[in-house]
Amino acid sequence: MKPDPALILFPLPVSETTNHSWLGDEYKEVLLDTRLFFVENVRTARRFISSLKLGIDIDALRFEVLDKDTDFNAIRKYADLIKQFGSSIIMSEAGCPAVADPGSLLVDEAHKCGIIVRPFVGPSAILLSLMGSGLSGQNFSFNGYLPIEKGDRNARIIQLEKESKNNHRTQIFIETPYRNSSLWHTFLEVLNAETRLCIALDVLGKNQIISQRKVKEWNFQQEVSWPKQPAVFLFLA
Repeated sequence: MKPDPALILFPLPVSETTNHSWLGDEYKEVLLDTRLFFVENVRTARRFISSLKLGIDIDALRFEVLDKDTDFNAIRKYADLIKQFGSSIIMSEAGCPAVADPGSLLVDEAHKCGIIVRPFVGPSAILLSLMGSGLSGQNFSFNGYLPIEKGDRNARIIQLEKESKNNHRTQIFIETPYRNSSLWHTFLEVLNAETRLCIALDVLGKNQIISQRKVKEWNFQQEVSWPKQPAVFLFLA
């Protein structure tokens, strides 16, 4: 009997140097049994699967791109493919699919179509950064990217700092690596001196930095070195 169609959310390493310690037998069995993959980057996904050396014929797999530009018409076609193949996997570029990464639209469509959704445990740079920050993990908000335009960005930071203070809420952000330094200096300029600010850089990687202190204390520190690595920024007023 053909199994019920399922959509499996399969995490990838958050750093090139991250080991695969979370990959147990069930993960490997799923990879061996799946032929349909929805991925943010085909090359990354193929390289990851090959690196596991499970004897999978990569050329026998079907890869469909699922990124920030994937439209709803494609999402509907993808849901039909899942029904056809019976089992499928979502892989984002790094970390957990649908968490600060593409995937939620297809997951939503899967629910509408009665497709089983199975999230697998794996590393999330956002949660790992929060865990290591020492800031509130009881009340937090992931805000994604801040506006690029200076006036809008500053206004948004001020608004979120006020919300953080009123609700004792940790505010979490990410940024494109080449803008890390610019965003960091904006935080130092705009945030209150007593607000606690944390930087988490290259989480689980060989250049990992997770450091937190008050803004007034950061201002007297040596300039942060910014390798071209993903970063997570957190503050609590």
